[in-house]
Amino acid sequence: MAGHSKWANIQHRKGRQDEKRGKIWTRVIREIMVAARQGGGDLSANPRLRLAVEKAKAANMPADTVKRNIDKATGALEGVHYEEIRYEGYGIGGAAVIVDTMTDNKVRTVAEVRHVFSKYGGNLGTEGSVAFQFKHCGQLLLAPGTDEDKVMEVALEAGADDVVTGEDGSIEVLTAPAAFEAVKDALEAAGLKPELAEVTMRPENTVALAGDEAARMQKLLDMIEDLDDVQDVFHNAEISE
Repeated sequence: MAGHSKWANIQHRKGRQDEKRGKIWTRVIREIMVAARQGGGDLSANPRLRLAVEKAKAANMPADTVKRNIDKATGALEGVHYEEIRYEGYGIGGAAVIVDTMTDNKVRTVAEVRHVFSKYGGNLGTEGSVAFQFKHCGQLLLAPGTDEDKVMEVALEAGADDVVTGEDGSIEVLTAPAAFEAVKDALEAAGLKPELAEVTMRPENTVALAGDEAARMQKLLDMIEDLDDVQDVFHNAEISE
């Protein structure tokens, strides 16, 4: 159960996301609306909506804003219809990239995504071209110094698939998407607060990039994330500072 440390990359990613905090509300609102439209507005019966509302709370979104957008999605109020579209491609050094979008205009979105890939050294691929290199799973990351034995006991008892200790002592708990909430709740009830907790596309293998290649890859990722319709970007690059 040993593995490569993800702590530095995760902290780096969180820092960059914090810099773009202004976009967080827009993305969370879209996630709430799609989740509510697909699974209904009842939080107790809609796990995806529960996770979206958790993200909203973490971003300090007012409760009435959350409710208003759930009502829009479920037809109680007039709202915009968003569609989920996933794009796959390659970045610098052959690194795999998945781009999840929510859009009300597919033509605009694909044109913008393709343009960024082309302009910044990547290549937009076809559906399925890189997704096989990732696993859809729950991921919870705990800080170095956390009690590994306690994490393992609590997580596996709650239904986690694996517990991976990084080289720097950070601990990664992996779950099936359906078990994510139960494992997260069990860890928090045991006083183990993850620094990162999300259902994600986790790369099975990584591509190490350094120097100019690392800088170019980071630029490509930044420009993709800056697109208005982009919700999430997943990749398998390990970018050295």
